Amino acid sequence: MSGTNHTLELVKNGPAIVLVEPQLGENIGMVARAMANFGLADLRLVNPRDGWPSEKARAAASRADHIIDAVSVFATLDEAIGDLNHVYATTARQRDMIKPVLTPREASIEMHQLGDEGRNIGILFGRERWGLENDEVSVAEKIITFPVNPAFASLNIAQAVLLVAYEWMNCETKASELHFERKQPIPAERKTLTAFLDYLENALDEAHYFHPPAKRDRMRMNLHNIFVHAELQELEIHTLHGVIAALERRWMKRSSG
Repeated sequence: MSGTNHTLELVKNGPAIVLVEPQLGENIGMVARAMANFGLADLRLVNPRDGWPSEKARAAASRADHIIDAVSVFATLDEAIGDLNHVYATTARQRDMIKPVLTPREASIEMHQLGDEGRNIGILFGRERWGLENDEVSVAEKIITFPVNPAFASLNIAQAVLLVAYEWMNCETKASELHFERKQPIPAERKTLTAFLDYLENALDEAHYFHPPAKRDRMRMNLHNIFVHAELQELEIHTLHGVIAALERRWMKRSSG
């Protein structure tokens, strides 16, 4: 196998890198360069502050033009992850939510195993100044964090992407030796889960579940975490749709009676 073909194989199986509201074109370019160094190619931007395309990003990418030319831009995070089966969120801060926390190496081995089963994977990276919001972290099944000096824990997004991309490429051989004993069912794409959660929230609004209003955001996040952790399949989500619809019909019948 030639070096070029090997790189193409890595790109095919690699996770999408999702930058949420990146602020500087130069940082986007350095992220693209880091991705090219370690065989990743799918770069997605959510509402970049200075718009897109960006000549500053292209200049900073140092000839990683194939990544810059293929960048996908989305208005919302939900749109950016809509086709993914698994999502990881990177953060250096303690979060008030129950999620498995992995090092880049642990996550990379797991991502290789999932990719070998045909699953679409993405990794979220936050804004340069303050990272990801809690509701953005809540869409991920797991958190990736970095073993950095706690007295100076700040990483820019290009450094964070570089660390994850390095471990992903470095773990390729190790992952090939650690296959699952049997293939697990593939979770639904995120757009299907998002549509269900919107439907569920509307039904709960009608039932006045979110009370008091001041706690609505927290209650909503808890609900999202429950269903994200469940890794539901398409059929299971359709079944839940039907269950909620049946309960709504029953409620409407009793109310009209």
